Amino acid sequence: MKYKELVAVTGLSGLYQLLTTKSDGAIVKSLADNTTKFISARKHNVTPLDSIEVYTTGDNVRLQIVFQKMLENETTIVPVNVKTASNAEIKSYFTTIFSEFDQERVYVSDMKKMLKWYELLKEKDLLVFSEAEENTVETIEEEKVETIDATKENLPTVEEKIETNKEKEA
Repeated sequence: MKYKELVAVTGLSGLYQLLTTKSDGAIVKSLADNTTKFISARKHNVTPLDSIEVYTTGDNVRLQIVFQKMLENETTIVPVNVKTASNAEIKSYFTTIFSEFDQERVYVSDMKKMLKWYELLKEKDLLVFSEAEENTVETIEEEKVETIDATKENLPTVEEKIETNKEKEA
C-alpha cells in the first residue's frame, strides 16, 4: 500500500485505501478494520491524502509535510492524545510542531482529524513519504489524467448510449 493510494471519504471517519473507481462511486478498503465497501459518488466525496493542503500564514502546505514535522518532532515533543487532550492542548501542540498554521482557518476539529490520521498511519507503518515527495506538480497532473481516463473506460461512449436508446425505443 502506498501513501498516494490513501483517501479520506466525506461522511465516514478514518482513512481508506482506494482500490478502484467506478462511474457511480469507488471501492475502498478501511485502514482501521480492513473491510471493503462501495462508496456511492452521490453521497460521498473521495479525497486523496496526497492532494490535501493545510492553511498556513504563507503558502499552503501538503498534509504529508505536516505529518513529517510530527514524525520529526516526536522524540522532542510528546504527541497529544486526541481522546484526552483539551482543545487548548491540541492547539498548543500544533503551534509547536508547525508554527506557520493559520490559526483562524485551521480549526481544532481539523487538528484532531490530522492527529487521528497520523496515529493510524503510524500504526500501519505508512509514514514513508519518499515516494510522495518525488511527485512534482506535473506528475500529479498526469495521475489525475490517468484516473479520469480509467474512469472513462467504464463509461459507455456517446455512440453506445445513442445505440442503446434506439434499441430501447424499438
